[in-house]
Amino acid sequence: MKLKTVLCDKPRSASYFQKHPLLHFAAVVIVAAQVIPDIAWAQAQPAPPISGVLGKVQSFTGSSLDVATPSGVVHVIVKQPLATYKQIPSDLSHVTPSSYVGVPSVQQADSTELAKQVIIFPKELRGAAEGSVLTDASGATNHSRMTNGSVSSPATSHSRMTNGSAEKGRGSTLVVRYQDGSQTISIPAGVPVTLVAKEKVTLGAGDIIYAPTEKLPDGTLTTNKIFQFVAASASSPQ
Repeated sequence: MKLKTVLCDKPRSASYFQKHPLLHFAAVVIVAAQVIPDIAWAQAQPAPPISGVLGKVQSFTGSSLDVATPSGVVHVIVKQPLATYKQIPSDLSHVTPSSYVGVPSVQQADSTELAKQVIIFPKELRGAAEGSVLTDASGATNHSRMTNGSVSSPATSHSRMTNGSAEKGRGSTLVVRYQDGSQTISIPAGVPVTLVAKEKVTLGAGDIIYAPTEKLPDGTLTTNKIFQFVAASASSPQ
């Protein structure tokens, strides 16, 4: 059975994202793609989707988590030991054929998708928010998309790997597969890359997080992993 991330299932989601631009950005970057040089990689199978909650923390007690999402506040029971994650700087040399990564993309005038960032997820978060959807705010002229999936063979490639790094001044085109299809995304040279690493994180109200969840027979959601996508201190005006 395919499980969905609690993210956006009501018509009011567009206005919600306009009011919360960082949450909109978070939705965009929980996507997947992979940079591939001039190497023939075997076609990857789509990662099995996992359920999860993406949104802004309302409260966190250590044993429970309340998250504001476009469809309402979601209550999650937190199990111990709890693993927490945050982004740390990385580079394209850490993207491998088995990677599950996130890339926000914007549609160009020629209808190609251009990546804005690459986020590499750990194996235990593989399958998070799997799929490809538009995340445009109301009235947007540039179409933004989030694509979560596993890397397939590239459509074309315009870069070479030199000492584990992409050649400066050039980029790559790749194909990302998910359960219902695939998406071709261009990765420009110099695109920011981060790694979602298991780190001690102090969670609090206002943080934008993603938590993979398990649903118990009584409907209760539980988690033992929380990814702090954007800390409240980073999103608050100084």
